[in-house]
Amino acid sequence: MNLDNLARVDLNLLVILQVLLEEQSVTRAAHRLHVSQSAVSKSLHRLRQTLDDPLFQRTAHGLKPTAHADALRQKLPQILQNLYQLTQPPIFYPENSNRHFSFSMVESAYETLIPYFIGPLLQQAPQIKLDSYVWTEKSMQDLQQGQIDFGIAGRDIHPQTDSNIDQVPEGIESQVLFNDHQVCLVRKNHPILQKVKAGHWDQTHYLNMSHVQVRCEGNDWWALDYHLANLGLHRNLATTVPDFYGAASVCAHTNLIFTLPSSFAHHAQKLYSLVSIPLPFEFMPMAYVFLWHERNNQEPGHKWFRNMIFSSVEKAIANNRITKNDR
Repeated sequence: MNLDNLARVDLNLLVILQVLLEEQSVTRAAHRLHVSQSAVSKSLHRLRQTLDDPLFQRTAHGLKPTAHADALRQKLPQILQNLYQLTQPPIFYPENSNRHFSFSMVESAYETLIPYFIGPLLQQAPQIKLDSYVWTEKSMQDLQQGQIDFGIAGRDIHPQTDSNIDQVPEGIESQVLFNDHQVCLVRKNHPILQKVKAGHWDQTHYLNMSHVQVRCEGNDWWALDYHLANLGLHRNLATTVPDFYGAASVCAHTNLIFTLPSSFAHHAQKLYSLVSIPLPFEFMPMAYVFLWHERNNQEPGHKWFRNMIFSSVEKAIANNRITKNDR
């Protein structure tokens, strides 16, 4: 290693390069960095001189990275993470920490999981700051790029879906928090309840109904729809909405049926006059999975956060507070 040459490199330029690689726009990069566009342009000029490469080409759709910049994009996040760790204390003391953690959660996990871990986290580390976001189709990329620290997502235990539990990008670690299964909600006094009571509730009746569906990670289809498609069957998805509570509200005021994870059904029933009935055929379960990047495996604060989540959820499951609807 030539330390003399390295000493002439402004390491702040690496941060600017990372933001430019993520945003591919001088304007958006300047906004994120809270500096002027002129300052970012000057830094880009210095980067080009330092690295002896144009790094980006201007196009109608923004900045397009060169081959060298693309190669740097694979290495730079880990380099910056290592530099960041050098500025952090080697030991994490939760009671004195003012660390900032961010995580994204699939919407159904907010009611299902967050009540059981938010209290213990803040009790042990009262000065930390927690920012949470709804899990979207972009959240995995945010996790890879270090924009968020952790994720909790619902993953299908089904090989043909894009959200399969085994299909996570390289570098992303995962641990299953608990498994769940699908149930159905209908409004009270729904006509189908008479057939359920009489023992006539079956797949044919289910498929003849109109359904309300939640759009998850940008997808209208769930694993259940892929399963039915393999059998040459399909549901009539009469209404697709962006969130679970919206779907529950629609279900409570119409004759639509809502299929959803059983752990969330209990919370929906607290707000709306809904009745839970079983899915009338066998179907594989899904899992709630905790996600993080491998670069943080040994970071003390991240390890503490993960262990707090795991232990809190484990206690809640042991006390039947999460999975009681599965019985």
